[in-house]
Amino acid sequence: MSDDIAKGTTRRGFLSATAAAGGALVAAGAAGAATPDPLIMEKQPWATGLGDGVDAVPYGMPIKFESHVVRRNVSWLTADVISSINFTPIHALDGTITPQGCAFERHHSGAIELSKDDYRLMINGLVETPLVFTYADLERFPRVTHTYFCECAANTGMEWAGSQLNGSQFTHGMIHNMEYTGVTLRTLLQEAGVKPEGKWVFVEGSDASSNGRSIPIEKALNDCLIAFKANGEALRKEHGYPVRLVVPGWEGNMWVKWLRRIEVGDAPWEQREETSKYTDTMADGTSRKWTWVMDAKSVITAPSPQVPITHGPGPVVITGLAWSGRGAIKRVDVTVDGGKTWHEARLASPGQPMALTRFYFDHVWDGTEMLLQSRAIDETGYVQPTKAQLREVRGVNSVYHNNCIQTWWVKASGEAENVEIS
Repeated sequence: MSDDIAKGTTRRGFLSATAAAGGALVAAGAAGAATPDPLIMEKQPWATGLGDGVDAVPYGMPIKFESHVVRRNVSWLTADVISSINFTPIHALDGTITPQGCAFERHHSGAIELSKDDYRLMINGLVETPLVFTYADLERFPRVTHTYFCECAANTGMEWAGSQLNGSQFTHGMIHNMEYTGVTLRTLLQEAGVKPEGKWVFVEGSDASSNGRSIPIEKALNDCLIAFKANGEALRKEHGYPVRLVVPGWEGNMWVKWLRRIEVGDAPWEQREETSKYTDTMADGTSRKWTWVMDAKSVITAPSPQVPITHGPGPVVITGLAWSGRGAIKRVDVTVDGGKTWHEARLASPGQPMALTRFYFDHVWDGTEMLLQSRAIDETGYVQPTKAQLREVRGVNSVYHNNCIQTWWVKASGEAENVEIS
C-alpha cells in the first residue's frame, strides 16, 4: 500500500492505484461502457411525474430507503425496557452531529411527559437566595451553544469479558454528540449566590427515579449547562424535555434529565445510594468511586460487522469516531494488520474539547483479511489503551469505563466480526 494513498493525497491518485489491486475499478468501468446502465441511460418513473408538495410531511422524516437507520436495544441486557437503554446507529452515520431521533436513550424509570408550563427548577441549600425558575425564566438569561458528546459509563462494558456484541452500534452506540443550547449552570448559581462553604451540588430529575447525582462545585461552575435545545430544536422527550443538565466530558448518568432541583451543600451526598451507584470494581474486589471523566476512545464504524465491504477489492474508506472527556482529540491512528503497523488517519476537522471527532483513512484493499483497529490520542497526550492493558490494571469485574481499542476482523468475503487478538 502506498504511503501517499494511505494518507489520502488526491482522489485521482487514489483511484488510479486500484490497478495494483486487481483493476477492479477499471474492469467495472469497461463493463459499464460495453453495457450501458439503464438507470442512467433511460428515463425512470421518478422523472416522469410530480413529487410530493412542500406540506406533504409537516415535520421532515428520513426517506423510506433509510428506515433501517434506527436506535436498537438488546433485549437480554435488561429485564424491562422501562429501565433500559438503546443504541445510536453510529455505523450508519457520518460527520459528528447525532440527529436527535437517532441519539441513544437511557432511562431509569421511563421517559416522562413534562410540559414547559409545568416545568420548575429549584436552587436551594447553601445559597444566599433560594430560587425557583420557570421555563420562561430560563429563556431570559444569556444563553450559550456548545457541542458535546454524552457517553454512558457502560458503553463498551460488555467487552470487558470478551467479544460480545457484533456491531459498533452495540459495542459503542451508547453515545451521542449534539449541539446544546441553554444557560450555564454557573449563571444560575451566581443568581442564587453560592455561600463560601458550598463545595458540592446535588442534582435530581423530575422522573420517578430522580437519578440524583453529586457534582463538585468546581465542575458545576466550569462548563455545565442547563440545556433546553439540542441541534437547534427542543429536546426530545427521551432526552429530558424540556430541560436537562449537560456535564461535558463526564459519564452520561450525571447528565440528569427533566432537571428539577439543584441543592448546594458542603459535602457529597454519600449517604444516598445513587451517588455511589456507578463505581468500577477492580480485580481484588475493591471499587473505584467517582470515576466521572470519560477517557480517550475511538472506534471504526465502517467497515464493521454492520457495514461489510460489498464491492470487492479496491478503494475503501475506513472511518470512525474518536472522543475524550479530557479535551480535544489531536490524532487518530489506524491499523489494518492488528497493530503491527499504524498509520495516521485524516481528521475531518480539528478536534473540539469533549466532542466527537470524525476520522478517515483511505485504503486500497487487496481482498485479503484485515484486523482493523483505531487508537485515539487526546491533547493531554493520553493514548487509548489496548484491552490487555486495561485488564492488567483493572481486571474484568467492571462494566464501566471501558475505553479499549476495538478489533474488527474483516474477512476475504468483506464481512466483519468482533474479535479479540493478543
